[in-house]
Amino acid sequence: MEKNISYKKIWQVSYPIILGSIAQNLINFTDTAFLGRVGEVALGGGALGGIFYLAVFMLGLGFGMGEQILVARRLGENHFKEIGKIVNQSLIFLLMLALVAFIILRFGSEWILGNYVQSQEVKLSTAAFLDFRAYGIFFAFINVLYRSLYVGLANTKIITYTTFLLAGVNIILDYLLIFGHFGFPKMGISGAALASVIAEISAMIYFIIYTHIKLDRKKYELFRKIKFEKQRMMRLLKVATPTMIQQFVSLSVWFVFFLFVEKLGEASLAVSNIIRSIYVLLMVPIWGFATASNTLVSFLMGKGRSNDVMKLIYKILILSFGSVLLIVIGGFIFPKAFLSVYTNNTVLISMGIPVLKVVSIGALFLSIGFIFFSGVAGTGKTNISMLIEFLVLTIYLFYTHAVIFSWHGDVSMAWTAEWVYGFLMSFISWIYLKSGKWKTYKI
Repeated sequence: MEKNISYKKIWQVSYPIILGSIAQNLINFTDTAFLGRVGEVALGGGALGGIFYLAVFMLGLGFGMGEQILVARRLGENHFKEIGKIVNQSLIFLLMLALVAFIILRFGSEWILGNYVQSQEVKLSTAAFLDFRAYGIFFAFINVLYRSLYVGLANTKIITYTTFLLAGVNIILDYLLIFGHFGFPKMGISGAALASVIAEISAMIYFIIYTHIKLDRKKYELFRKIKFEKQRMMRLLKVATPTMIQQFVSLSVWFVFFLFVEKLGEASLAVSNIIRSIYVLLMVPIWGFATASNTLVSFLMGKGRSNDVMKLIYKILILSFGSVLLIVIGGFIFPKAFLSVYTNNTVLISMGIPVLKVVSIGALFLSIGFIFFSGVAGTGKTNISMLIEFLVLTIYLFYTHAVIFSWHGDVSMAWTAEWVYGFLMSFISWIYLKSGKWKTYKI
């Protein structure tokens, strides 16, 4: 990696992640568009089931962020053999975590949803989705292991390949299994879940084959003498545990947000699921640049170049904001075109237009906030990033509750919570980075 990290280098690291996120979004887009043709109940069940799955999945993704930060730091320090040892410990932990996550998804979801979901039909639909979807968590966590390795090495093209494979398999199987085409069983929402599981298996197989052929496993001592090492595991968990908790709580709060919205009615929940899918599209470049921020900041810290970190973050921020702005402009000019992709219901489209404008503005705030926030995590101060997330999410949740239950706002007003989240994330993370208290931190 070059001495001065240029816009070109930032783009080279970011664009495969962005392309991979686009492919990942195709899964969400396909599930939502197909289930929208099945009905409002299936759409609502897919929304709640998908977010519940994501909330549990975020435990693994959060751990992977810790793995990624450590891999990038050791790369900057030229301690290549340590990278393989980090990955080996990560494999042990993620497999154990996957077992716990499976038990929660497969056997705990019905009890959790039974206490909070008002509509009996939506409750049954969500349970049917998770009965199949739970099995994918094992393969998803293995994919997290490989993804974090390659992002930490700033070798991100593989992410594009695997995610497009995952998306392609999912789209084909969604079409076949949801509607029962070409002799396949008509499974409805369960078909969407099964399609996602098979797609995750395909991506995992590709990761394994690619790593075996392309990566210099001897250089990194990758997957050699895999055994539990307490000291190394504790060092990994010190960085990864805050990001695990942070990611889990973040998606759990979003799950609660949808539970609040469900109280506004099945139509509001269906509109919010459509908006969630579009919102993810808006977030695609943000996630790409935020991941690059994580890796490149940690790399600079490993090189002892803490004073260059803020200059790097500002460069990434410009690219992030500009990319999101282009998508936002399209949404403001052609809102019906965006929404009609997901549903032909004119009532849902009419309800969705003002919500789309609200979340578009929220995405602009987040295009700044996520870059600063990822910069904090990239320094290795993941305990600070966790505290920032907790503070912001607490305010977010109280605001959403007040809008729906105290002020009796509609679905558009409920989504203004994203403005609050984005602004606070930007401001608090920037304040901490400007303090410089992270500059001498070692991991």
